[in-house]
Amino acid sequence: MAINSHIEWTESTWNPVTGCTKISPGCKHCYAERMAKRLKAMGQSNYLNGFEVTLQEQALETPLKWKKPQVIFVNSMSDLFHNKVPDDFILRVFNIMNRADWHCFQVLTKRPERLLELNEQLPWQSNIWMGVSVENEDYLWRIDLLRKTNARIKFLSLEPLLGPLQDLDLRRIDWVIVGGESGPGARPMKASWARNIRAQCRRADVPFFFKQWGGVWKRKGGRLLDGRTWDEMPDISRSVDGYCITA
Repeated sequence: MAINSHIEWTESTWNPVTGCTKISPGCKHCYAERMAKRLKAMGQSNYLNGFEVTLQEQALETPLKWKKPQVIFVNSMSDLFHNKVPDDFILRVFNIMNRADWHCFQVLTKRPERLLELNEQLPWQSNIWMGVSVENEDYLWRIDLLRKTNARIKFLSLEPLLGPLQDLDLRRIDWVIVGGESGPGARPMKASWARNIRAQCRRADVPFFFKQWGGVWKRKGGRLLDGRTWDEMPDISRSVDGYCITA
């Protein structure tokens, strides 16, 4: 768990599940896998299993202890909808998010098939944002499945962006994040890909967040796109059940 996360589009992270498996090209240089191996070597108790999918029961109620409202990325070190995470555990995570309604929770998956299967059972509340990762045009179908869910705030993480996304369907999408891959073996992102997505977002009136250029040394590349940062966020004040506020 971390308050003051280094991830640019969130404030804190909460990991009731750790570990994952690779399912698409965006997973090739997974930062979470590298970090889990490092934490295991350091003897960190939550990572004794390394990057194997592990339920962290002791972490379930952590957000209830954070009294200051936070924007929280759920499972930065896993995927809540991995097939090794039981249905009842997913429901327990959602129940905690409902109880901690002063926070905003950002859930991100590469497994929207499972998400859609469970959609009607999940207690959706406006402070729960649901997103899918899309790295190239082969995975645009993930957006269609996300659109079918009952999540109030739906977002896209186009990171690591590995190719152009020319014809994004942004109907009922509330936010788009774009970023290049970072770390060892990072694959380059072309500026034209990011600019094209930004243009599509502006036409559709969807907030656009440019996270990073990436590269082996991501700080060197920075976050400027055409001379400025793009840190747009969804306007959630119109639809929050509790008092989760981002601004």
